[in-house]
Amino acid sequence: MEPDRYSYSPILGRPRWSLPGGARVALWIVPNVEHYEYLPDMQRERDPWPRTPHPDVLGYSLRDYGNRVGFWRMFDMFDRLGIRSTVSLNLAVYEHYPEIMAAIETRGWDVMCHGLYNTCYHWGMAEADERAEIAACVDLFRRLTGRMLPGWFSPGVSNTLSTPDLIAEAGIGYSADFYHDDQPTPLRVRGGQELVSVPYTMDLNDAVLYRYDTEGAEFARMIRDHFETVWREGETQPRVMCVALHPYIMGHAHRIRHLERALGDILARDGVWLTSGAEIVQWYRGHGLAEYRAYLGSQA
Repeated sequence: MEPDRYSYSPILGRPRWSLPGGARVALWIVPNVEHYEYLPDMQRERDPWPRTPHPDVLGYSLRDYGNRVGFWRMFDMFDRLGIRSTVSLNLAVYEHYPEIMAAIETRGWDVMCHGLYNTCYHWGMAEADERAEIAACVDLFRRLTGRMLPGWFSPGVSNTLSTPDLIAEAGIGYSADFYHDDQPTPLRVRGGQELVSVPYTMDLNDAVLYRYDTEGAEFARMIRDHFETVWREGETQPRVMCVALHPYIMGHAHRIRHLERALGDILARDGVWLTSGAEIVQWYRGHGLAEYRAYLGSQA
């Protein structure tokens, strides 16, 4: 079965998408700030900790380093570079670690929900259960911050066939669960709500690359190479560039300097709009979505 969430559209044939200030690249930096349960329940489709018997002290403690040390090292780097991030957040982090919540909220970072825990997958959930899980996230965030969740990225990349419908139903405006484009695109959902896909990345993602022994210097080279390509292409058709990070990986002392140099080089260039997921969606809705839909209609 082919997905029926979005229409095919070659990027070069679309109406030109204009960015603020004539920028070529909309850059959003996405640190994934996560919490992994020490003794999680078996999750239908997958055991959260493959090393058994539990507890998996190795897996848990490596990730716990991110919240205890790596996050704060990464925070210092972002402050030096003047980066306001979009945090991909397991919302339980705000309850477990009030210091992290204070640091994120004080800086006014954008928050994209990454579920409650990164060991609580949505695969195999009944639709009613997934709806309740999403509602719990919306309610928790509103209780803690007084705001509505703007975006969604399923925990552990465990989206279901119903996830886009359910997050749109809950009032969430954008999804990072699809990786099919270099520009935002509208997603089809039932119920008449509007949901936009914002380009997230599994290619410039330290957690994915680390599995293939990609170290800090190589990751930084990939970031620069990716930027050079989309910056050149962005002269005629602007692109979104996402850099996905995890404090328990790039927050280590021997990697952070490579990341800082790469991001500093990019931010020194002209034509870069350093932005957030919510800002990308807001801009796209006012400067591109209607034109794209009209173009799709003309191609039918």
